[in-house]
Amino acid sequence: MARTPSNMLPLGTKAPAFGLLDTVSDKIVTLDSLKGEMGTVIMFICNHCPFVIHVNPKIVEMAKEYLNKGIAFIAISSNDIVNYPQDAPHLMKQTALELEYTFPYLYDETQEVAKAYDAACTPDFYLFDKRQLLVYRGQLDDSRPGNGIPVSGRDLRSAIDALLKGDDIDPDQKPSIGCNIKWINA
Repeated sequence: MARTPSNMLPLGTKAPAFGLLDTVSDKIVTLDSLKGEMGTVIMFICNHCPFVIHVNPKIVEMAKEYLNKGIAFIAISSNDIVNYPQDAPHLMKQTALELEYTFPYLYDETQEVAKAYDAACTPDFYLFDKRQLLVYRGQLDDSRPGNGIPVSGRDLRSAIDALLKGDDIDPDQKPSIGCNIKWINA
């Protein structure tokens, strides 16, 4: 299992715009159409990564919890599906339905969105405020497959809660660790 850290996009970065295929609705959707009133969590995930599988239940729980508080969650998979066919859009849809995602699961076929966000691993988390400025990037929490630490969502949850209260978000943020994004022709 590869252990690739986040690249840690600079805080204050404006969220790169996108139009991507929502694998559940089969429609192209944009960041502007999906963003939350108070903030937006963008997650780079995929179907097969053990790190994502490990945190999926907590991601689903947190997305449901924060939806009515004005925080939108958006999941994006950017993996090369030729070499990693388990991450193909029809299987992304299946995963979203099976795990009852309340958030869109988008397919970044060209990988341009992952590159724009400087995403490196799955899972990789980004929290943008209502002006679409980056206020948090990095890990969900300290839990990893096999390390015995329960999945709590603590780091991302603390950032979201601070954003909602109008408090400062601690700039000392830990990178996420996960499988590297499977780049095309890499």
